[in-house]
Amino acid sequence: MKWQKMEGHEQTSIQVREMTSELTVLSRSDGSAMLSQGDTSVLVAVYGPAEVKVARELIDRATLEIIFKPKIGLPGCAEKLQERLVRNTCESVILSSLHPRTTITVILQEMQNSGSIIACCINASCLALLDAAIPMRCTVAAVHCIVDEQHHVLLDPTLKQESKAVATFTFAFESRDKNVILAKGTGTFSNELYQKCLSACQTAAADVFALYSTAMRKKLSKMSQMQAKIEIFQ
Repeated sequence: MKWQKMEGHEQTSIQVREMTSELTVLSRSDGSAMLSQGDTSVLVAVYGPAEVKVARELIDRATLEIIFKPKIGLPGCAEKLQERLVRNTCESVILSSLHPRTTITVILQEMQNSGSIIACCINASCLALLDAAIPMRCTVAAVHCIVDEQHHVLLDPTLKQESKAVATFTFAFESRDKNVILAKGTGTFSNELYQKCLSACQTAAADVFALYSTAMRKKLSKMSQMQAKIEIFQ
C-alpha cells in the first residue's frame, strides 16, 4: 500500500486494492457483472425493464428493486441498509422516467467480504446496469475509506483494518462533474478530516471509472469480433 504525507501527523493511502471485473457472466439475466476489489467480490444480475406488480407500479418511472444476498445465512438489518444505499445511489443516475410502469431488479450476491463491501456493491451494480444497457445519465463510482487510531486515512480497507477504525466513510461520485451523490460516515471526526477523506476518495474514484471504460471496451470488442465471424459464415 502506498502512502502520502498530509498536514500534521496524518497520512492517506493513495491507491485502492487491485480491481478486476467480468461482464455478462450469467446467461439468463439481461445484464450481469462480477467485480473484485482485493479479496472482496460481488456478483450482480440485472433483470428488466420488465412487468411490474400493480402494488409496486409507478406511473411516471420504473420501480427499482435491490436485493442483497449474503454469502451465508439470511439478510438482516445490515444487509437491508446496504440495499437502501445501493438503491438510493442507483436511482440518482438511472433514467427511470424512460420506462414507466416497469420494474428493474438488481440482485447482488456476496461472494466474499474482505472489507469495503458497500463500495464494491455499488460499483458492481453500475457495471451490471451498463451490461444490461439500462439508460443512465452518467456512471457512478464508490470508494470506502477509514481513519485509524493514528489518524491515517486508508482507502479501500480490509475487514481487519476496518475493525481498528475510529471513523469510516463511503462516498459515491457521478462521472460527469465528480459530484458527491452518496456520503455515509460513522465514528468521530472533524470537518477537516472529513474533507481530507472526501478528497482522497474523489481522487481514487478515477480508478473505478477507468475500470468501467476498460470493461466496456472489452465487451464491445468481443461483440465486434463475434459479428465479424457471423458475417463470414453468412
